[in-house]
Amino acid sequence: MIGGGPAGLRAAETAALAGVDVTLFDAKPSVGRKFLVAGKGGLNLTHGEDIETFARRYDAPDQPNGIWRELLADFDAAALRGWAAGLGVETFQATSGRVYPKELKAAPLLRRWLLGLKELGVRFEMNHRWSGLVPGSPHLVAFSNGASFPADAVVFAFGGGSWPQTGSDGGWMRVFESLGISCHPLVPANCGWEHPWPPEVLAAAEGKPLKNIVVSAGEVTAIGELMVTRHGIEGGAIYQLGAVLRAMPRPAIAIDFKPTFSHARLVAKMESARRDFLAEARVRWRLSDAAVAILGRKPWQDAAALAHEVKHCVIGLTGPRPLAEAISSAGGVCWRELDAALMVKRFPGIFVAGEMIDWEAPTGGYLMQGCFATGTRAGREAAAWLQTRPPD
Repeated sequence: MIGGGPAGLRAAETAALAGVDVTLFDAKPSVGRKFLVAGKGGLNLTHGEDIETFARRYDAPDQPNGIWRELLADFDAAALRGWAAGLGVETFQATSGRVYPKELKAAPLLRRWLLGLKELGVRFEMNHRWSGLVPGSPHLVAFSNGASFPADAVVFAFGGGSWPQTGSDGGWMRVFESLGISCHPLVPANCGWEHPWPPEVLAAAEGKPLKNIVVSAGEVTAIGELMVTRHGIEGGAIYQLGAVLRAMPRPAIAIDFKPTFSHARLVAKMESARRDFLAEARVRWRLSDAAVAILGRKPWQDAAALAHEVKHCVIGLTGPRPLAEAISSAGGVCWRELDAALMVKRFPGIFVAGEMIDWEAPTGGYLMQGCFATGTRAGREAAAWLQTRPPD
């Protein structure tokens, strides 16, 4: 196993439980660094929605039909919660459907996980940055410190390109492409998008939330929250729209600040207003400070026009924030390079897992669940391949 994030650790665990002799390599001095970063937000492990809805969170045009339904069937949200319980970590489901450890911390779970892996016989080799692969029987795995190791099967789980300080820097792509393995470029996902706010908007709205809104891009709609930042916009609602925004020649979002009110009802609430329409709307429509600042970019001479803007406020975007700032990344190993076991078709015995495969999902537990599900599949299938492959 190469890569000590949740996908790599889960692959190591699954293979070791099947009786495979496992060594896990990582470029950093310790494993689980991105796992610990996720723990700063309470460690959103998974989500409580039904599996069919869950699987659609990972939809993409070039994925094999039904692949995520199958991957989640291997290791779904209930299985992940049961796994955590087996480590003595109780979880709970919030009203949002998100699932967290009761302690809202990653470190206790990671410590118990690593102890269990060591008890299974998994060996850890830290400070080993992977640098190359000579496919064969066995494969020869090389590292930048000069070390090399033979391996009958290898599971790669490097992560994508976000949070490079944790080790997920995307450096593996160059080597994979040199081996003829097709990869899509890594791009930021679940990230903020840039918009040049006027100084007066930033003065009034920076860091303030836009709650209970509906945001759309093209034909796709997201419900959630946004926040005005000095660079543009952040928040769960825009994270859900990343894929469609990247596909737009001129990316833009439209915000409905009052989704529970029709245009006609908003206008009716302003029936007696004759001037100071935005000031009146702040009170009568209960607009937030951030919404008022955005809407105040131009003057309003009548309630009907302002109501239209409140229901469909278009904000043009100049591009996503840098990959290093993103919560996750899209891009990576193309699905056409893999079989159903997540094995590279041209190199039997080479498997991949986690964010280095070309998939993306919104925040809310889907990213972590995706890593655990693909790690489970890759680790299980690597063990099965070792047990069934023909003798040398």
